[in-house]
Amino acid sequence: MTSVAFIFARGGSKGLPGKNIKPLCGKPLLHYAIDVAKQVPAIQQTFVSTDSDDIAHCALAGGASVIARPAELASDTAPEWAAWQHAIRYVQQHYGNFNTFVSLPATSPLRIADDVQAAIKQLHQSNADLCLAVTPANRNPYFNMVTRSANDQVQLVSSLPDGIHRRQDAPAVFDITTVVYAARPEFILQQSQLFDGVITSIEVPKQRAVDIDDIYDFMLAEAILKVEQNAE
Repeated sequence: MTSVAFIFARGGSKGLPGKNIKPLCGKPLLHYAIDVAKQVPAIQQTFVSTDSDDIAHCALAGGASVIARPAELASDTAPEWAAWQHAIRYVQQHYGNFNTFVSLPATSPLRIADDVQAAIKQLHQSNADLCLAVTPANRNPYFNMVTRSANDQVQLVSSLPDGIHRRQDAPAVFDITTVVYAARPEFILQQSQLFDGVITSIEVPKQRAVDIDDIYDFMLAEAILKVEQNAE
């Protein structure tokens, strides 16, 4: 089995400028993803797809290879799926075919190697097209998530099944995380979005599912890391 890890890191982050290489507890955010990829036995090589020279230099310093992402695939409106397709074709053309695509977004620095290995294993044991990581949701659309109409009336996102009246009895729901995506390369190349195929999942705890989008997410990740480091 040949697995290749990819980290897609644009230079134009707006929620937290420069976040992909911002030092987190003394280490660039990008290096957390690279280091985890190195710890996964199934992964043979790690690539960083980026439009930024600074990110490219950081990736090389961390031991990853670099894929130059075209500008049209690095804008705020460009779908990341297209960047996935571009990266797969690049590796196939320059290094040969592989059977497992693994995306490790730099914004999830608290993942561990076991999460990534579990996703790869689940993908192939389930015969799914893609495996993603989920974590228990804080809000439940059957009980405490609503939409608002133009006249400010609210309505539950999903109606409760008959006979259910308590939040504890509502169907369990999960948040999609950015911890790991493991997929078959041919599925990504042949389809245009994630849920076009058969999707399976692994579950990760909330403390490893922090996704850094702004400075508050960054501060939370930093606080968790400091607690973990002090406990060692």
